Amino acid sequence: MIWINLAATLVAVALTMAATMAYALRTNNQSIVDSVWGLGFVVVAIVSFVLSLASGEGNLARSLLALVLTAIWGVRLGAYIHHRNRGKGEDPRYAAMLRQNTGPVVPFVLRRIYLPQGAVMWFVSLPVQIAMFQPQPLNVFTWLGVAFWIVGFAFEAIGDAQLARFKADPANEGRVMDQGLWAWTRHPNYFGDAAVWWGLFLIALGTPWALVTIVCPWLMTYLLISKSGKALTEKRMARSKGQEYVDYVNRTSGFFPLPPRQRS
Repeated sequence: MIWINLAATLVAVALTMAATMAYALRTNNQSIVDSVWGLGFVVVAIVSFVLSLASGEGNLARSLLALVLTAIWGVRLGAYIHHRNRGKGEDPRYAAMLRQNTGPVVPFVLRRIYLPQGAVMWFVSLPVQIAMFQPQPLNVFTWLGVAFWIVGFAFEAIGDAQLARFKADPANEGRVMDQGLWAWTRHPNYFGDAAVWWGLFLIALGTPWALVTIVCPWLMTYLLISKSGKALTEKRMARSKGQEYVDYVNRTSGFFPLPPRQRS
C-alpha cells in the first residue's frame, strides 16, 4: 500500500502546485507559492493518513502523531507567510527571476518555481508518508522525535513572532534584529524548520528500513543553510545593513543556537 500512497501523494502535490501556479498567474504574483509551501505538506499528510487507515497497515497513534504535528507546523507557517506578504505585491526574488524570462511565462515558472518546489515537497515529506504505514508501537525514537519537533517549532514560531514585533516598531527601521532568539542564532526560524523535520524523521523510525529517509531532513537542512534560506538572507542583509550586520555576524552563531559572543 505504501507504493500506492507514494503515487497518490505525488498526484496530490502536482495538483497543489498546478492550482497554485494558476492562481499566481491570474494575480501576477508568484509569492503565493511561499504561503502554500507549508500547506502542501499538510495535504500530503492528510492523503497518507486516509490511505493508511484504509489499508489498516499503520499504527494509529503514530499516524495521528505524524498528521497532527505536520498540520500544526504547516498551517502555522502558511498563515504566518500569508500575513507577512499580504498587500506587498511580488516578492523581489520572484520579480528578479521573472525578468530573466525571454519566452512564454508558463513553461518558465513551471520549470523554475513549481516543479522544483513540488519535487522537494514530495521528497522531504517521505518520513511523514512512511510514518503512516509503520505498524510498530511507539518507541524511544518516537518521543525523541517529538522532543526535536517541539524545540524546532518553538524556535520557528517564537523567532517569527519576535521578528514581526521588531519590524512593526517604527523605531527599528533599518536596524538589525539581534534580540531574543535572534541573539543566539542569526536564523532561529530556519534552525527550527530543520529541527522539525529531523523530529518527523525520528517519528517515522518504526523499523530499521525507515532509516533510508534520513536523506529527507538532510536535504531540507542543506537547502535551509546553503540555498534558499540562510545563504540568500545573509547576502541580502549584508548589502542592506552594512557594518551593523557585520558586527551581528561576528557575535552571533550562524545557525545552531549558541550563547552570543561579547560585543567588541
